[in-house]
This record gives sequence, structure tokens and C-alpha cells, in this order.
Amino acid sequence: MFTLHPANFNKMSRYYIKDLETLSGIKAHTIRMWEKRYGIVTPMRTKTNIRYYSANDLKKILSVSILNRNGYKISRISKMTDSELHEHILKLSKSNSTHESTIENLILASIDLDEELFERIFAHLVNRLGFNDTLVEVIYPFFTKIGLLWLTGSVNPAQEHFVSNIVRQKLIVAIDGTTSSPGPDSKRFILFLPAGEWHELGLLFFQFIIKSANHEVIYLGQSVPLSDVVKISQVKNPDYLFTSITSSMPEKQLYDFLREISSYFHKQTIFISGLQLRSLITPLPSNIRKVSSAHEFSQSIKKV
Repeated sequence: MFTLHPANFNKMSRYYIKDLETLSGIKAHTIRMWEKRYGIVTPMRTKTNIRYYSANDLKKILSVSILNRNGYKISRISKMTDSELHEHILKLSKSNSTHESTIENLILASIDLDEELFERIFAHLVNRLGFNDTLVEVIYPFFTKIGLLWLTGSVNPAQEHFVSNIVRQKLIVAIDGTTSSPGPDSKRFILFLPAGEWHELGLLFFQFIIKSANHEVIYLGQSVPLSDVVKISQVKNPDYLFTSITSSMPEKQLYDFLREISSYFHKQTIFISGLQLRSLITPLPSNIRKVSSAHEFSQSIKKV
């Protein structure tokens, strides 16, 4: 059976300077300055003279970002060999480094399909923060950071599946292991993804958060026609609905969906997450609440 080695796999990856900026948090003009002054990376160019970078360049920029954020001067970093960079990052990963640095280490593990490193970072986080805070403070922001690149094809789908499956397994085990006993003050949530939407991982994140807060969850899963949600709601009478829209769709189509769901469930509050909500400039219907982060939702659910 043919197996693609990560080293060869990474040769096929291509990143643009905006991708490096998004993943590392380093401004594009700073990356260009470091290229000229320190030779940190050497971009290649397309036939139309557009800069692009390899997976190794991205790893180098992420490594530089981690060290620079933790007090290392760029003049010192630029003189380090790759092995020295790796050694210093390992030292930082064993300390209580910032969430941003940890997220960048997770991205490095994802690029190399390094399950052992990913698991080691995850275990360290859970030991330090607990499972809930690990998901809310680190793993969800990690997926948010690279999610747009997956959608635009800047990150290979194999890398997406690799990481998604690791976290999905952990979420399902955690959800199954969460014992909730809804009381008189508990609320009922219906969770679903609209028809044609298959990116389930975010919905699992929020299922865990809601269940951990001792509320009742009716989980419908992926690609559920709105007519089916309406029928189930007539029987179950939920207090809240939660859905997510990640796949690309025209703004008019998206807003038509929001108006439709708002009309069907005018008595309920509807929480909606997903990358597509980020760029929406049209005001939302009054009973729809946009979820910008797992941390924000985790705090707001304590008040429902």
C-alpha cells in the first residue's frame, strides 16, 4: 500500500503571505522585512510573480513567532539552526507558555501529521488547564485560526482530517462521560447543522459545553433539513437552538436562511456559530445571537 511520507507530503503544500500572517500573527510587512534583513525564509514565486511559501517556511515562521513572543530577539533567532530552534521550542512547550504559542505548536504538529506531538501537547494542556478549559481556551481557537485556510484550500485536506479526527474522538469520549442531571432551572437545546453542512466538529464542541453546564441537549447532527428541525421542535419544545454555518455560501442565501429560521422559531433564541457569520455585515434578526468564540458562549450559557 502506498503511503505518503510527511516530508514528501509537505513539499506539495503551498502557502501565501496572508496565510503566514493568519497562522503566526506576524504582520505581512514584518515577515517581508525579516526576509530581507535576516533571511528568515526565502519565498518562491508563481509564474505571475506572486510570493508563496513551503510548509518548511511556514514551520520556520511559526517557530520564530513562538520564540519572539516569549522574549527572544529576532537577531538572536535568525542565527539559530533548525535543531536549535526546535530545542528552544521544546523547552518552552514544557513551561507554562502562552495559549498563542501552544496553538502555534499544535499547528506545527498538524503540518507534520505528528500525532505523538499533538497528543503530548494536548495531554499537557489537560493536566494544566483541565479538559473544559483546554477545549475552550486553546483547541477551539486553534480550529478557528486554521479553519478558513482549510476552506480556501491553503491547508491540505489530509491535515484537516488528521487533526479533526484526533479531537473528534476526544470530544465524543468526553461528551459520553459527562453526566448531567438537568434540574428545574435547566434549559433544553436542539443542536443541528443545516442541510448540506457537514463540518460537525464545532457543533460537538458546543454540545460538550452545554452538557457540562447541566442543560438538556437534543443532538440532531449533520445536514438536517429545517422542516425536520421544526417537526422535532413541535414535540420537544426547546428553549434554545444552536447551529453552525461553515461552508461557503452567498450572503443573500445565508441571510435568507437566517430570516427563515428566525421566523420558524420566533419564540426561541437561536445561537449560530461558524466562519460564514464573520463576514456578514447585514444586521441579524433579533432572536439570533452570533457566537464568536467558545469562551464567549461558555460565559453566556451560565446566564441562560
